Amino acid sequence: MENLDDIYKYVDSEEDEYRNTLATVDKEGKRIWLYPKMPKGPFFNKRVLATIAFLIIFLSGPFIKINGLPLLMMNVFERKFVIFGQLFLPQDFIIFGLGMISFVVFIILFTVTYGRIWCGWLCPQTVFMEMIFRPIEVWLEGEGRTQKKFDESPMNFNKAWRKTVKHIIYITFSIVIAHFTMAYLVGLEKVKEIITRPPSENLSGFIGLVVFTGLFYFVFAKLREQVCIAICPYGRLQGVLVTKDTMTIIYDDVRGEPRGRISKKAEPTETPKGDCVDCGLCVQVCPTGIDIRNGIQLECVNCTACIDVCDEVMEKVGKPKGLIRYASVETIKKGIPFKFTVRTFAYSMVLVALISVIGVLLLNRTSVETTLMRVPGQLYQEKGDKITNLYNAQMVNKSNEIKTLTLGINEPDAEIKIVGPNTNIQIKPGLKTEVVFFVEFPKDKITKRKTPIKVQIYENKVQIDEVKTNFQGPN
Repeated sequence: MENLDDIYKYVDSEEDEYRNTLATVDKEGKRIWLYPKMPKGPFFNKRVLATIAFLIIFLSGPFIKINGLPLLMMNVFERKFVIFGQLFLPQDFIIFGLGMISFVVFIILFTVTYGRIWCGWLCPQTVFMEMIFRPIEVWLEGEGRTQKKFDESPMNFNKAWRKTVKHIIYITFSIVIAHFTMAYLVGLEKVKEIITRPPSENLSGFIGLVVFTGLFYFVFAKLREQVCIAICPYGRLQGVLVTKDTMTIIYDDVRGEPRGRISKKAEPTETPKGDCVDCGLCVQVCPTGIDIRNGIQLECVNCTACIDVCDEVMEKVGKPKGLIRYASVETIKKGIPFKFTVRTFAYSMVLVALISVIGVLLLNRTSVETTLMRVPGQLYQEKGDKITNLYNAQMVNKSNEIKTLTLGINEPDAEIKIVGPNTNIQIKPGLKTEVVFFVEFPKDKITKRKTPIKVQIYENKVQIDEVKTNFQGPN
C-alpha cells in the first residue's frame, strides 16, 4: 500500500531531518509554544462560513426533536443511541456496528481522495481553537511576534488583567461547550435536570460536567495543536491513506524552487530563482508550526492559512497565485490533472454496499423487537387432551411511546395463555419487559416431536412483529 514514505521520494529536499522531529518540540524535548498569525483571505472567509454552519448545527442539535426523540444522542452510559430521531438499543448492534464500519470506510474514502480536509474545516477541535479561542487571544494579547513579546514581558497590571479576562472567557466557553456535549450524550432534559437541581441529587452528572469543562479548557488553553499532532488518530491514518494522487494542500516546488528573496540588483550570472520569495509567512500562519514547503506532512491539518497568505504575497510581487494550493503530487510533478483512482472507486463500492445493507435492515426494523425462548428445563406437559409448552419472551420497545401489545399464534387449534392476570402487555419507551406464557395444542394435532410455530405480536390488532420457534411434543 502506498503511504507517505512512498510519496516522500517525489519531494526533493536537501534536508529531511524535519521528518524525524516535531516543529513544536526543541532538541531538548521541551515544547515550543506557537504564536501563529491570524490568516485572512478567500479561504479563511469560507472557513468562517463553515464555522457558522457548524455552530448553528452544534448549538441547535440538542433542541431539535424528531418523533419526540433528539436529532442525535449517543448515550453510551445507558447504551441508548438516537440518530435522526430513531432509537437504537443493544438489540440493534448489527445496524449500529455496520454504521460505524461505514463511517470508517467513508473517512478512508474521503482521506484517500481529499486528504485531511475535515481537520481544517469542520473538526470541532480546529473550529473551536482557530475560530473562537485563538481570535479571543489575539484580541487581548496581539498576534504572532506581538503576542510572543507580550508573554515574555514581566508581569504588570496590563498583562495581569488581560490574562485574567482571557482565561475567564476561556472557562465560560468551555462550560458552554461541555453542557452541549453532555446534551449529545445524555439528552437535553437530563442536562436541564443536572443544572437545576443540587449536585448531591445527581452527583455523577455534575462530576461529568465539571470533568468535561476542565478537559475542554485544558485542550484549548494548553494542549492546543498537540491534539492534532500527537493525539488524534486521524493524523496517523493520513500516513497510510494519502497517496501521490490525493488532492491535498501542497507547495509547488517545481515552480517555487530555488527559493530566494527578491533582489533589486540581480547579478547577470545569478541562477534564476523560483517564484517562492522565502518570506516565511506560510510558516508564521501555520497553527501546527510546520513549513509546508518541505512537502506533505502528518502535522498539516489542511486549514488553508498558508494558501491565503502565499496568494497575497504572490499578488504583491506580481506573480501568479497558487504556489501553495490544493493539488496532488502527480499534478505538481507530472502535470497530470486530478482524477479518481481505482482505490477510490473500490472504497466507493464497499461504501455503497454497506449503506445498502444498512438500508435493508432499517426498512425491516420494527418498533418492537421480541426474543422468544423456551423456559430452560421444560420440555412439554400433558394436561388432559392438551399438550403445553412454556415460553419466555423478552420484548423491547424501540419507539418513543408506550406500547400496548397482545400475542397471537398462527395455528388455528393452538392457544396462548399468558401467566398473570393481564393479557395486554405494556412497555414504556426504550425499555424492555419479560412475558411468560403457555402455548396449548390438542394432542391429536401434534404428530411429531418438533412442530414449527410462529408467534405474532399485535398493537391495536395490527401485526408489528413475528417470531419463530418450535413446539415440543412426545415422540
